Amino acid sequence: MFDTLSDRLGTVFDRLKGRGALGEQDVREAMREVRIALLEADVALPVVRRFVDTVTEQAVGQSVLRSVTPGQQVVKIVNDALVEMLGGDEVAELDLNAAPPVVIMMVGLQGSGKTTTTAKLAKLLKEKQGKKVLMASLDVNRPAAQEQLKVLGEQVDVATLPIIVGQQPTEIATRALQSAKLQAVDVLLLDTAGRLHVDQQLMDEMQAVAGISTPREVLLVVDSLTGQDAVNVAQSFTAQVPLTGVVLTRMDGDARGGAALSMRAVTGKPIKFAGTGEKLDAIEAFNPGRVAGRILGMGDIVSIVEKAAAAISEDEAERMAARMAKGQFDMNDLAGQFRNMRKMGGIGALAGMIPGMKKAKAAMDKSGMDDKVLVHLEALIGSMTPKERTRPELLNAKRKIRVAKGAGLNVQDVNKLLKMHQEMATAMKRLKKMGGLKGLAGMFGGGGGMSGMGGAGGGGLPGLGGGMGGGALPAKINDLLKK
Repeated sequence: MFDTLSDRLGTVFDRLKGRGALGEQDVREAMREVRIALLEADVALPVVRRFVDTVTEQAVGQSVLRSVTPGQQVVKIVNDALVEMLGGDEVAELDLNAAPPVVIMMVGLQGSGKTTTTAKLAKLLKEKQGKKVLMASLDVNRPAAQEQLKVLGEQVDVATLPIIVGQQPTEIATRALQSAKLQAVDVLLLDTAGRLHVDQQLMDEMQAVAGISTPREVLLVVDSLTGQDAVNVAQSFTAQVPLTGVVLTRMDGDARGGAALSMRAVTGKPIKFAGTGEKLDAIEAFNPGRVAGRILGMGDIVSIVEKAAAAISEDEAERMAARMAKGQFDMNDLAGQFRNMRKMGGIGALAGMIPGMKKAKAAMDKSGMDDKVLVHLEALIGSMTPKERTRPELLNAKRKIRVAKGAGLNVQDVNKLLKMHQEMATAMKRLKKMGGLKGLAGMFGGGGGMSGMGGAGGGGLPGLGGGMGGGALPAKINDLLKK
């Protein structure tokens, strides 16, 4: 969602990096362009002013003007200011430190994605933290709202409060609390009603529910696509309800990103979660440092590692490591890589997280290359016989025609797939000559590893020590790799 802002800022910083020395006028001109870029991205004007003033004050200091790499120093200052704007270095977590049942109250306008976010959060708490969760819908205004939460509860295997027609929100909240205590529930999620606009009736209802349930967390769910109006909504709720955090939905959309950048500064409350898709597992903790890195085109390697850890099973990783150590790589392995890429969010999502890949991602978008490519390539592999998948060299002209027809594609696509496989197979053979994963680890300074890929290769994936921009990757990555 930050693509436009990222491109504008990238252009500004590319010009700064291209200069050997920076004068005060250069910095001020660059900051004017940054100001315009932020305003065009729908960031609230007071937030923009404060941000630009802070950055300018630091960027015209002697440390930058006399720096060996002044352009990069300015980028660092902007990055630090962005992180601060988005909430600082710490990732805000849910406060569940209370006697169960801990009540989390979801508030927001109708259509912001409140009910779906409630189910996503319930799934996250159940699977990642092992909590026993109960969901209750207090929305008696929107048709079938309670039924929707019930259906979502069945999908994520989380209990929902039985529906009693005619009960009012305060009565439902009281019954939900009693039920949660009887069932020894750890976390009770209350999905409150929304309106199409902020009105006093909505606020009175939420205050009454809060008075009965005494929630530990009150999370405001805001649709990122509403832009500047999302900030106005946040201000209205902040004045009426004791918010503890914000959840931004549709962060995978094509919004300009102003709501996300303004929300922390306007509400004074941390952004705790971001919805990144329609699936019920498409929610992640909001990490200011990683988001700032993506905006400035620095990538987000830690998120890639986390996605890989979630998408790839330990057995699969060990099997792949054993084959890598032997220099083996057939079509079945390639199909497995395609599936894992799709599980991790697809080509575009991964390219956007890799440092320096911003331009490559733009080129891919322009050429029309998307995740359908992965599906087509998998279809081609699925159209092959088991023997052909194991020994791709058997694919002569006649067999290629059969495979192409079976996948609904053409022979040129088969040839592209074979070329891709050949290049990867060659890389695996080179890896074997280098001594397998141990040799690769030695090249990078050794140490560390991924237990899921360790047993076969002897050293697992390397800790990736030296290099990579003049320093080791964050310790966080090594910790994740060891898992």
